[in-house]
Amino acid sequence: MKRRDLIRYLEEHGCELLRGSGNHTIYVNRQEQKVSAIPKHREINEFLVGKICKDLKIAKPS
Repeated sequence: MKRRDLIRYLEEHGCELLRGSGNHTIYVNRQEQKVSAIPKHREINEFLVGKICKDLKIAKPS
């Protein structure tokens, strides 16, 4: 999955940017009080997408 598509998906499901760091961007789901790091790669493999969504307590994209 492309990084920009993942970020768009996260924001549509209530997550927001907490901060950007060197190699990762940190997103937070304030409703669930969960945080996850998104790597700054163009492509993010499906396993990692699933882990990020699980960390943020949102459904995996289909």
